[in-house]
Amino acid sequence: MTLKSARLRLPVETSDLEPLEIGTVVYLDGIVYTGREGLYKKIDEGVMPPVDLASLGNANFHCSPAASVGDDGTYNLGAVTATASFRFSRFLPKFFEISKAKLILGKGGMSEQDYRDHFVPNGAIYLTTVGYGTGALLGRGIKRVRDVHWLKELGIAQAVWVLEVENFGPFLVESDLRGRSLFEQSNRETLDGIERVYAGLKFPALRRYGETVNRDDEVI
Repeated sequence: MTLKSARLRLPVETSDLEPLEIGTVVYLDGIVYTGREGLYKKIDEGVMPPVDLASLGNANFHCSPAASVGDDGTYNLGAVTATASFRFSRFLPKFFEISKAKLILGKGGMSEQDYRDHFVPNGAIYLTTVGYGTGALLGRGIKRVRDVHWLKELGIAQAVWVLEVENFGPFLVESDLRGRSLFEQSNRETLDGIERVYAGLKFPALRRYGETVNRDDEVI
């Protein structure tokens, strides 16, 4: 099967996202800013960032940069490692309100309910990293650090890093504009397949402790 691919120029409009199906491979050009729980919690507490997020662009990356600050104030950033996004779902209403984000990038995605409740009304989608260990690969797409905000307050991992990127990826479209999830769709297909594997299977005559053919059983 040949995967569909797309290359997006940031910032994007919702119309740019309409052709994207879940599972499409995406690369990005333009400005991406990082932001995770440090940023989200402050916004939730009513503390506004020192910069208007919407002015930075509309692609937010949930990640921890492998970065350092030189004695001369220059920034060295070699890799960007995505962090799990489901932890931030409760902060999304206020975040979308002030950020006007159209793309959220991270690891693992969120639930279809989160997509329907928060992403769809804002014309936004979620892009997920591809597997583990891709931080250095993604780092190759970072051309330079434009700026860093809240560095002293939040530290390197939690600060808002404004990154100029080119051919930044690969990412997968985890949610589309209708709120469908690649992961949840795949999980449903897998579970259907497991039921067929178990169908008609006889109970083992000799078995280890706790072994069962009933997937609803729980062994403590």
